[in-house]
Amino acid sequence: MTTPPDHDWPNAIAHIDADCFFASCELVRRPDLIGSPVCILSSQDACVIAKTYDAKAAGIKTGMPIWDAKKLMPHATYLSADFRFYGLISEKMFSILRRYSPDMEVYSIDEGFLDLNGTRQLWKKDYKGIAHDIRRAVHREVGITVSVGVSVTRILAKIASEYNKPNGVTIVPSSMIQLFLKRVKLSDVCGIGRNRLATLNKFSIHTPMDFVNADIEVIKQLLGKAGTDLWHEMKGTMAIGLELHAQLPKSMARTASMGEVTGNRKTIISHLIRHTSRLATELVTKRLLTKRITIFLRLKDFSSLSAQADFEYPTNNYFRLSRSVQAMMADLYQPNELYRACGIIAESITNAEDSMPDLFGVMKTDAKQASIFATMDDINKKYGRGTLRVAGAHVSNISGQRVRFMYPMIEAN
Repeated sequence: MTTPPDHDWPNAIAHIDADCFFASCELVRRPDLIGSPVCILSSQDACVIAKTYDAKAAGIKTGMPIWDAKKLMPHATYLSADFRFYGLISEKMFSILRRYSPDMEVYSIDEGFLDLNGTRQLWKKDYKGIAHDIRRAVHREVGITVSVGVSVTRILAKIASEYNKPNGVTIVPSSMIQLFLKRVKLSDVCGIGRNRLATLNKFSIHTPMDFVNADIEVIKQLLGKAGTDLWHEMKGTMAIGLELHAQLPKSMARTASMGEVTGNRKTIISHLIRHTSRLATELVTKRLLTKRITIFLRLKDFSSLSAQADFEYPTNNYFRLSRSVQAMMADLYQPNELYRACGIIAESITNAEDSMPDLFGVMKTDAKQASIFATMDDINKKYGRGTLRVAGAHVSNISGQRVRFMYPMIEAN
C-alpha cells in the first residue's frame, strides 16, 4: 500500500478498543469456552455486565437480569466477574501499546488512545501497518483481540475503531473523512447520546454529514462547547487533546445488590463494611484521600435513602470512614422497611502527596494505619481476594468463587 501524502495526516491518533473485554479475559483462562456464548455477571450475580458477540446476537443486553438472560440462552456459560484478573489483563495490554508510542491516554480499562505522530519513520511502516502490528501483538501476547482505528482526530479514531469490529483495523486519513462519515450513523459518534440525538433530529440533523455541514453557531446553540468540539473533530481538526496524565476521579463508589431483599440490620451493615473496606483499600493503593462520603440504601421498591458526611481532614483511613458509615446507617435504617442494595461513594478526592499535614497529626496517624490495608491488599493479590478481610464484612457465598482468583497472575512488562 502506498503511504498517503503528508497533507492527509496533519495529525495521527489511534484508538485501540478491546473486543468484549471482560468476556475475552475469561476466554484467556478458559479456552474450552471459545466458540460458545459467555456472559459476565455483576456483583452478587444479579445481572449481565458483559457478553460475547453470540450472546449479544441472541438479544442479551448489558444490565439484563440474569433470569431474563437465561430464558434467552439457558445453554450459555454465566461467570461471576473477576475485576482483579481483568485489571491484570488490562495492564498487560497497555504495556504493549506503550511500545508503539510513549504518548498514550488510558481512556478506560479496555481502551486507549495513542499519538502516532512521527511513528511511521520509527517503524518504517504506514499507519495501517502499525495498527495491524498492534492488533497482532496484543493477540499474540495477551490472548485477546482488539480493534484499531486511526485518523486525524480522537473522535474520528474512536468511530473508526468501532467500524470494523471485532479484531479489525480502519484507517481514515483527511481525504477519506467525508466518505467515511457517509458510512456511519450519527448515534455512532462518541458524545452524541440519545438525548442529544433527539435534539439534533428536531433540527433536521440526522446523519454525521448533516452534522458537519450544519452551521457551527447552530451546533453551539444546540449542544454548547461540547458540540462545537465534536463539529471540529468530525471535520478533521483536532479540538480534544489526549489526556496523557491520569486525572483525579471525581468520585469513587463501591455499591452492589445484596443478592436478597432483607430488613436485617446486621446483614446490611455487613455489606456496608465490605464496601467500605474495598473503598478504603482502593484509596490507599492509589494514594488518594477523600473529604466527603455518601452512603445509600436502596429499598425493595427501588427508591433510595442517602446520607452524606464531610471530614475535617481528607482521609483514606478505614476506621474513620467506617465510624462515619455506622453513624449515618443509624440515622438511615428503618426497621419496618426491606432493602435490596447499598453502597458508599467517596467524593472531593485529592492526592495524598498534595495534602498539607494538619496541626494535630490526624493525617499522619491515618498514613500509618493505611499501611495495614496496603499489606492486606498485597496478601490478597498473592493468595486470592478475601484471604484477609475486615471483621464483620459480608462474605459472598457464590459457589467456586474463591477458585477463580487463584489463576496465575499476568505481570505487565
